[in-house]
Amino acid sequence: MEDFLSLELSELEGRIHELGQPRYRARQIFSWIHGRGVFRADEMHNLPGELRKRLAPLLSPLPVALEETLEAEDGTRKFRFRLRDGASIESVTIPEEKRTTLCVSTQVGCALGCLFCRTGRMGLRRNLRVEEILGQYYAIRSMSAGKTDLTHVVFMGMGEPLENLECTCRALKILTHPLGCGLSPRRLTVSTVGIPGPLEVLFHEIPVSITLSLNGADNETRSRLMPINRKHPIEEVLATLRRLPLAPRRRFTIAYVLIGGENDGLQDAQQLVRVLHGLRCKVNLIPFNPFPETELRGPKKADVTAFQEFLRSKGLSTHVRWSRGGDVLAACGQLSGDAL
Repeated sequence: MEDFLSLELSELEGRIHELGQPRYRARQIFSWIHGRGVFRADEMHNLPGELRKRLAPLLSPLPVALEETLEAEDGTRKFRFRLRDGASIESVTIPEEKRTTLCVSTQVGCALGCLFCRTGRMGLRRNLRVEEILGQYYAIRSMSAGKTDLTHVVFMGMGEPLENLECTCRALKILTHPLGCGLSPRRLTVSTVGIPGPLEVLFHEIPVSITLSLNGADNETRSRLMPINRKHPIEEVLATLRRLPLAPRRRFTIAYVLIGGENDGLQDAQQLVRVLHGLRCKVNLIPFNPFPETELRGPKKADVTAFQEFLRSKGLSTHVRWSRGGDVLAACGQLSGDAL
Protein backbone atom coordinates (compact mmCIF):
# COMPACT_ATOMS: atom_id res chain seq x y z
CA MET A 1 0.00 0.00 0.00
CA GLU A 2 1.30 3.43 -0.90
CA ASP A 3 2.27 5.41 2.17
CA PHE A 4 0.60 8.84 2.24
CA LEU A 5 3.64 10.09 4.16
CA SER A 6 5.71 9.76 0.97
CA LEU A 7 3.41 11.78 -1.29
CA GLU A 8 4.14 15.30 -2.45
CA LEU A 9 1.17 17.66 -2.33
CA SER A 10 0.28 17.34 -6.04
CA GLU A 11 0.25 13.54 -5.72
CA LEU A 12 -1.88 13.68 -2.60
CA GLU A 13 -4.34 15.98 -4.38
CA GLY A 14 -4.72 13.32 -7.06
CA ARG A 15 -5.38 10.57 -4.51
CA ILE A 16 -7.94 12.68 -2.64
CA HIS A 17 -9.65 13.59 -5.90
CA GLU A 18 -9.97 9.85 -6.63
CA LEU A 19 -11.87 9.58 -3.33
CA GLY A 20 -14.37 12.12 -4.69
CA GLN A 21 -13.15 14.94 -2.44
CA PRO A 22 -12.19 18.50 -3.41
CA ARG A 23 -8.46 19.09 -3.81
CA TYR A 24 -8.29 21.54 -0.91
CA ARG A 25 -8.86 18.59 1.43
CA ALA A 26 -5.45 17.31 0.32
CA ARG A 27 -3.87 20.54 1.51
CA GLN A 28 -5.52 20.08 4.90
CA ILE A 29 -4.30 16.48 5.16
CA PHE A 30 -0.81 17.43 3.99
CA SER A 31 -0.64 20.09 6.69
CA TRP A 32 -1.82 17.67 9.38
CA ILE A 33 0.77 15.06 8.43
CA HIS A 34 3.82 17.17 7.66
CA GLY A 35 3.14 20.38 9.52
CA ARG A 36 1.70 19.01 12.75
CA GLY A 37 2.93 15.43 12.78
CA VAL A 38 -0.55 13.90 13.00
CA PHE A 39 -0.80 10.48 11.35
CA ARG A 40 -4.26 9.32 12.52
CA ALA A 41 -7.31 10.32 10.50
CA ASP A 42 -9.55 10.55 13.58
CA GLU A 43 -7.33 13.38 14.90
CA MET A 44 -7.70 15.53 11.77
CA HIS A 45 -10.58 17.50 13.19
CA ASN A 46 -11.31 19.85 10.29
CA LEU A 47 -12.10 16.94 7.95
CA PRO A 48 -15.67 15.62 7.59
CA GLY A 49 -16.37 12.42 9.47
CA GLU A 50 -16.99 10.33 6.35
CA LEU A 51 -13.64 11.32 4.88
CA ARG A 52 -11.86 10.49 8.14
CA LYS A 53 -13.38 7.00 8.04
CA ARG A 54 -12.20 6.47 4.45
CA LEU A 55 -8.74 7.80 5.25
CA ALA A 56 -8.20 5.68 8.34
CA PRO A 57 -7.06 2.50 6.54
CA LEU A 58 -4.95 4.55 4.11
CA LEU A 59 -2.80 6.24 6.74
CA SER A 60 0.05 4.35 8.37
CA PRO A 61 1.99 4.98 11.57
CA LEU A 62 5.59 6.12 11.24
CA PRO A 63 7.71 3.43 9.58
CA VAL A 64 10.54 3.95 12.08
CA ALA A 65 10.38 2.60 15.64
CA LEU A 66 12.78 3.91 18.25
CA GLU A 67 14.96 1.13 19.67
CA GLU A 68 17.56 3.02 21.65
CA THR A 69 18.71 6.53 22.53
CA LEU A 70 22.24 7.26 23.67
CA GLU A 71 23.35 10.66 24.96
CA ALA A 72 26.96 11.76 24.85
CA GLU A 73 28.64 13.91 27.47
CA ASP A 74 28.45 16.93 25.16
CA GLY A 75 24.66 16.58 24.71
CA THR A 76 24.79 14.91 21.30
CA ARG A 77 22.11 12.23 21.06
CA LYS A 78 22.09 9.13 18.86
CA PHE A 79 18.83 7.41 17.97
CA ARG A 80 18.64 3.88 16.62
CA PHE A 81 15.47 3.11 14.69
CA ARG A 82 14.09 -0.27 13.63
CA LEU A 83 12.40 -0.32 10.22
CA ARG A 84 9.45 -2.49 9.29
CA ASP A 85 11.66 -5.10 7.61
CA GLY A 86 13.86 -5.40 10.71
CA ALA A 87 16.77 -3.30 9.45
CA SER A 88 18.24 -0.61 11.71
CA ILE A 89 19.40 2.93 10.98
CA GLU A 90 20.80 5.73 13.13
CA SER A 91 20.12 9.46 13.38
CA VAL A 92 21.88 12.09 15.49
CA THR A 93 20.94 15.44 17.03
CA ILE A 94 23.69 17.97 17.72
CA PRO A 95 22.75 20.81 20.07
CA GLU A 96 24.52 24.15 19.86
CA GLU A 97 23.88 27.52 21.45
CA LYS A 98 21.48 28.86 18.82
CA ARG A 99 20.64 25.79 16.76
CA THR A 100 19.95 22.09 16.92
CA THR A 101 20.97 20.04 13.90
CA LEU A 102 19.45 16.69 12.99
CA CYS A 103 21.58 14.31 10.94
CA VAL A 104 19.45 11.80 9.00
CA SER A 105 20.28 8.64 7.07
CA THR A 106 19.29 7.87 3.48
CA GLN A 107 20.38 4.24 3.16
CA VAL A 108 20.76 1.12 5.26
CA GLY A 109 24.52 0.83 4.99
CA CYS A 110 26.53 2.23 2.08
CA ALA A 111 28.17 0.75 -1.01
CA LEU A 112 31.03 3.24 -1.30
CA GLY A 113 33.43 1.74 1.23
CA CYS A 114 35.28 4.89 2.34
CA LEU A 115 38.05 3.77 4.69
CA PHE A 116 37.30 6.38 7.34
CA CYS A 117 33.56 5.61 7.54
CA ARG A 118 32.09 2.86 9.71
CA THR A 119 28.88 2.77 7.67
CA GLY A 120 30.86 1.82 4.57
CA ARG A 121 31.99 -1.39 6.24
CA MET A 122 28.40 -2.63 6.27
CA GLY A 123 28.01 -2.62 2.52
CA LEU A 124 24.69 -1.50 1.10
CA ARG A 125 21.58 -3.28 2.39
CA ARG A 126 19.02 -1.07 0.63
CA ASN A 127 17.87 2.49 0.00
CA LEU A 128 15.52 4.14 2.45
CA ARG A 129 12.08 5.05 1.18
CA VAL A 130 10.82 8.62 1.37
CA GLU A 131 8.69 7.91 4.43
CA GLU A 132 11.67 6.32 6.21
CA ILE A 133 13.83 9.40 5.62
CA LEU A 134 11.06 11.72 6.77
CA GLY A 135 10.14 9.40 9.64
CA GLN A 136 13.46 10.12 11.34
CA TYR A 137 12.67 13.84 11.36
CA TYR A 138 9.07 13.41 12.54
CA ALA A 139 9.92 10.94 15.29
CA ILE A 140 12.68 13.10 16.73
CA ARG A 141 10.65 16.29 16.30
CA SER A 142 7.89 14.69 18.35
CA MET A 143 10.32 13.64 21.08
CA SER A 144 11.81 17.14 21.15
CA ALA A 145 8.47 18.96 21.32
CA GLY A 146 8.52 21.65 23.98
CA LYS A 147 12.24 21.14 24.60
CA THR A 148 14.10 22.31 21.52
CA ASP A 149 13.37 23.05 17.87
CA LEU A 150 15.15 21.16 15.13
CA THR A 151 16.49 24.16 13.24
CA HIS A 152 18.70 22.42 10.67
CA VAL A 153 18.65 19.05 8.91
CA VAL A 154 21.73 17.52 7.31
CA PHE A 155 21.67 14.47 5.06
CA MET A 156 24.98 13.21 6.44
CA GLY A 157 24.01 10.02 8.24
CA MET A 158 24.24 6.47 6.92
CA GLY A 159 24.47 6.19 3.15
CA GLU A 160 25.20 8.35 0.11
CA PRO A 161 22.18 10.58 -0.61
CA LEU A 162 22.89 10.82 -4.35
CA GLU A 163 22.77 7.03 -4.63
CA ASN A 164 19.15 7.39 -3.46
CA LEU A 165 18.46 10.52 -5.47
CA GLU A 166 14.71 10.31 -6.09
CA CYS A 167 13.80 9.65 -2.47
CA THR A 168 16.28 12.26 -1.24
CA CYS A 169 14.80 14.94 -3.50
CA ARG A 170 11.21 14.05 -2.61
CA ALA A 171 12.00 14.17 1.12
CA LEU A 172 13.70 17.55 0.72
CA LYS A 173 10.72 18.98 -1.15
CA ILE A 174 8.32 17.88 1.59
CA LEU A 175 10.58 19.23 4.34
CA THR A 176 10.66 22.64 2.67
CA HIS A 177 7.00 22.85 1.60
CA PRO A 178 5.28 25.83 3.30
CA LEU A 179 2.20 23.72 4.11
CA GLY A 180 4.38 21.01 5.57
CA CYS A 181 7.52 21.40 7.66
CA GLY A 182 8.28 24.79 6.13
CA LEU A 183 12.04 24.51 6.60
CA SER A 184 14.17 26.98 4.67
CA PRO A 185 16.28 25.29 1.97
CA ARG A 186 19.24 27.18 3.45
CA ARG A 187 18.81 25.11 6.62
CA LEU A 188 19.05 21.83 4.74
CA THR A 189 22.39 20.35 3.70
CA VAL A 190 23.16 17.31 1.56
CA SER A 191 26.61 15.81 2.01
CA THR A 192 27.91 13.78 -0.90
CA VAL A 193 31.04 12.20 -2.32
CA GLY A 194 30.14 13.99 -5.55
CA ILE A 195 28.50 11.88 -8.26
CA PRO A 196 28.34 14.36 -11.16
CA GLY A 197 25.02 13.52 -12.87
CA PRO A 198 22.87 13.17 -9.73
CA LEU A 199 24.67 16.16 -8.17
CA GLU A 200 23.52 18.38 -11.02
CA VAL A 201 19.97 17.02 -10.76
CA LEU A 202 19.86 17.75 -7.02
CA PHE A 203 21.22 21.27 -7.51
CA HIS A 204 18.54 22.14 -10.07
CA GLU A 205 15.70 20.38 -8.22
CA ILE A 206 15.95 22.20 -4.89
CA PRO A 207 18.31 24.94 -3.66
CA VAL A 208 19.70 23.24 -0.55
CA SER A 209 23.28 23.60 0.65
CA ILE A 210 25.76 21.11 -0.76
CA THR A 211 28.77 19.70 1.07
CA LEU A 212 31.34 17.82 -0.98
CA SER A 213 33.22 15.14 0.93
CA LEU A 214 36.69 15.51 -0.62
CA ASN A 215 39.19 14.14 1.93
CA GLY A 216 42.10 14.01 -0.46
CA ALA A 217 43.66 16.69 -2.65
CA ASP A 218 45.20 14.33 -5.23
CA ASN A 219 43.71 11.31 -6.96
CA GLU A 220 46.10 8.79 -5.46
CA THR A 221 45.25 9.79 -1.89
CA ARG A 222 41.54 10.21 -2.49
CA SER A 223 41.24 6.90 -4.35
CA ARG A 224 42.96 5.13 -1.47
CA LEU A 225 40.55 6.63 1.04
CA MET A 226 37.46 6.74 -1.19
CA PRO A 227 37.19 4.08 -3.92
CA ILE A 228 34.51 6.12 -5.74
CA ASN A 229 37.32 8.47 -6.83
CA ARG A 230 38.50 5.84 -9.31
CA LYS A 231 35.21 6.28 -11.15
CA HIS A 232 34.75 10.01 -10.55
CA PRO A 233 38.19 11.61 -9.99
CA ILE A 234 38.75 14.94 -8.30
CA GLU A 235 38.93 16.90 -11.57
CA GLU A 236 35.55 15.63 -12.73
CA VAL A 237 33.82 16.28 -9.42
CA LEU A 238 35.21 19.79 -8.99
CA ALA A 239 34.46 20.63 -12.64
CA THR A 240 30.83 19.73 -11.90
CA LEU A 241 30.72 22.15 -8.98
CA ARG A 242 32.37 24.91 -11.02
CA ARG A 243 29.72 24.80 -13.73
CA LEU A 244 26.75 24.88 -11.36
CA PRO A 245 25.16 28.38 -11.35
CA LEU A 246 25.62 29.15 -7.67
CA ALA A 247 23.51 32.04 -6.41
CA PRO A 248 25.27 35.22 -5.26
CA ARG A 249 26.71 35.02 -1.73
CA ARG A 250 26.29 31.23 -1.68
CA ARG A 251 29.23 28.86 -1.35
CA PHE A 252 29.80 25.16 -1.48
CA THR A 253 31.26 23.46 1.57
CA ILE A 254 34.25 21.18 1.19
CA ALA A 255 34.48 18.56 3.93
CA TYR A 256 37.98 17.25 4.53
CA VAL A 257 38.49 14.48 7.08
CA LEU A 258 42.02 14.80 8.50
CA ILE A 259 43.56 11.37 9.09
CA GLY A 260 46.88 11.07 10.87
CA GLY A 261 49.69 10.27 8.42
CA GLU A 262 47.32 9.94 5.47
CA ASN A 263 46.22 13.38 4.29
CA ASP A 264 47.14 15.87 7.03
CA GLY A 265 50.58 17.10 5.94
CA LEU A 266 51.63 20.51 4.64
CA GLN A 267 51.96 19.11 1.12
CA ASP A 268 48.33 17.98 1.32
CA ALA A 269 47.28 21.48 2.37
CA GLN A 270 49.25 23.01 -0.49
CA GLN A 271 47.65 20.68 -3.03
CA LEU A 272 44.19 21.37 -1.59
CA VAL A 273 44.68 25.09 -2.13
CA ARG A 274 45.66 24.40 -5.74
CA VAL A 275 42.69 22.20 -6.62
CA LEU A 276 40.16 24.53 -4.95
CA HIS A 277 41.53 27.68 -6.59
CA GLY A 278 38.70 29.82 -7.96
CA LEU A 279 35.90 27.72 -6.48
CA ARG A 280 33.45 29.59 -4.25
CA CYS A 281 33.70 27.46 -1.16
CA LYS A 282 34.55 27.16 2.48
CA VAL A 283 36.44 24.24 4.00
CA ASN A 284 35.39 22.24 7.04
CA LEU A 285 38.28 20.26 8.50
CA ILE A 286 37.05 17.21 10.41
CA PRO A 287 39.63 15.44 12.57
CA PHE A 288 39.10 11.71 12.02
CA ASN A 289 36.85 10.01 14.57
CA PRO A 290 38.23 6.49 15.26
CA PHE A 291 35.88 3.53 15.62
CA PRO A 292 36.50 -0.04 16.83
CA GLU A 293 37.04 -1.70 13.45
CA THR A 294 39.67 0.68 12.03
CA GLU A 295 43.43 1.03 12.28
CA LEU A 296 43.33 4.63 11.05
CA ARG A 297 44.22 7.26 13.62
CA GLY A 298 43.25 10.82 14.27
CA PRO A 299 45.60 13.71 13.47
CA LYS A 300 47.74 15.52 16.00
CA LYS A 301 46.17 18.75 17.19
CA ALA A 302 49.24 20.69 16.07
CA ASP A 303 48.85 19.28 12.55
CA VAL A 304 45.18 20.28 12.47
CA THR A 305 46.08 23.82 13.50
CA ALA A 306 48.89 24.05 10.96
CA PHE A 307 46.63 22.74 8.18
CA GLN A 308 43.94 25.28 9.01
CA GLU A 309 46.37 28.19 9.30
CA PHE A 310 47.93 27.42 5.92
CA LEU A 311 44.54 27.30 4.17
CA ARG A 312 43.52 30.55 5.82
CA SER A 313 46.81 32.18 4.81
CA LYS A 314 45.88 31.45 1.20
CA GLY A 315 42.44 33.03 1.52
CA LEU A 316 40.30 29.95 2.11
CA SER A 317 37.61 30.27 4.77
CA THR A 318 38.41 27.27 6.96
CA HIS A 319 36.82 25.91 10.11
CA VAL A 320 37.66 22.90 12.27
CA ARG A 321 34.71 20.69 13.21
CA TRP A 322 35.85 18.84 16.30
CA SER A 323 34.21 15.56 17.22
CA ARG A 324 30.78 15.62 18.82
CA GLY A 325 29.26 12.50 20.34
CA GLY A 326 32.30 10.28 19.90
CA ASP A 327 31.80 8.58 23.27
CA VAL A 328 28.56 6.99 21.96
CA LEU A 329 29.82 6.48 18.39
CA ALA A 330 27.63 9.31 17.13
CA ALA A 331 30.36 11.39 15.48
CA CYS A 332 30.88 11.85 11.76
CA GLY A 333 31.69 8.50 10.13
CA GLN A 334 30.79 6.37 13.15
CA LEU A 335 27.18 5.37 12.42
CA SER A 336 26.33 1.76 11.65
CA GLY A 337 22.99 0.81 13.21
CA ASP A 338 25.11 -1.54 15.36
CA ALA A 339 24.96 -3.99 12.47
CA LEU A 340 28.69 -4.79 12.28
